[in-house]
Amino acid sequence: MNDDRVPYSELTQRYFQQAPNAGTLNGRGVGTATVGSREGGTKVRFSVQVVDDHITAARFLAFGCPHVIAIASWLTEQCSGKRAHAALPEDVQSLRRRFDVPVEKLGRILVVEDAWIAAIRAAVTKSKEVLS
Repeated sequence: MNDDRVPYSELTQRYFQQAPNAGTLNGRGVGTATVGSREGGTKVRFSVQVVDDHITAARFLAFGCPHVIAIASWLTEQCSGKRAHAALPEDVQSLRRRFDVPVEKLGRILVVEDAWIAAIRAAVTKSKEVLS
């Protein structure tokens, strides 16, 4: 039998295997969001802390393929210290190319995007409540 599967890229393998920032955050200024479902094959939860309009910490929990876990992990690492914008640091197509995600899995990256944006919005709202 022929195995026509393409192996995961080195970047995907590294972030999937090491999964830096896997876990949750609690405390002041932490916003969380969960999008997707296990039944649907992709579920992502981000916890993001925002202080002075900057992301000070981010964690994730994810159920999905290695691409989902790798991208979620990469996001939490790349965005630490950056301004809290309700957007990905690069567009979905760029992430697809960066992690060598097959086009048929594009919907999974959209789940990650939705969870990230919702978590950032929740964290910004919470950080403003802390200041009040």
